[in-house]
Amino acid sequence: MQTISKNDKKRIIRVLEIYNETGKTKTELEKLSRQQEVKYDYKIFVTNMEREKLYERINKRVELMLDKGLIQEVRNILEKYDEFPTAMQALGYKETKLYLDGSLTKDELKETIQQETRRYAKRQLTWFRRYKDATWLDMEEGYEENIRKILEVTQK
Repeated sequence: MQTISKNDKKRIIRVLEIYNETGKTKTELEKLSRQQEVKYDYKIFVTNMEREKLYERINKRVELMLDKGLIQEVRNILEKYDEFPTAMQALGYKETKLYLDGSLTKDELKETIQQETRRYAKRQLTWFRRYKDATWLDMEEGYEENIRKILEVTQK
């Protein structure tokens, strides 16, 4: 059984909201949900590419975010809110806050966002590998081939 840390205010509030609304614990609701038949005929498509190319794209994307004003965007949010909103935990934002606090140099900021984004991409791929029915779309194969795969799966 997974337990929630007594310091995890966000999750504690969520489980209390669930119990207050339903009279059931989160675990009980999850068990009930797994017993029910799936309502929708859904398909899972996962885009994938060579890791080196993916990481290159991530690195360029982070540079673009910084060039397009990420630092000022985070500065504006921090000036507007007294607390550090949950949304500010998103990739890029929390690292930029560290930069604004003086904990990171600009180069370290860029490298940290790039590294954390690469880690996130790796976790996503690991997550989707557990879905045996997922259709993997290789971005190197081009749009026509991927569209063909999607149509093949959805027209069954």
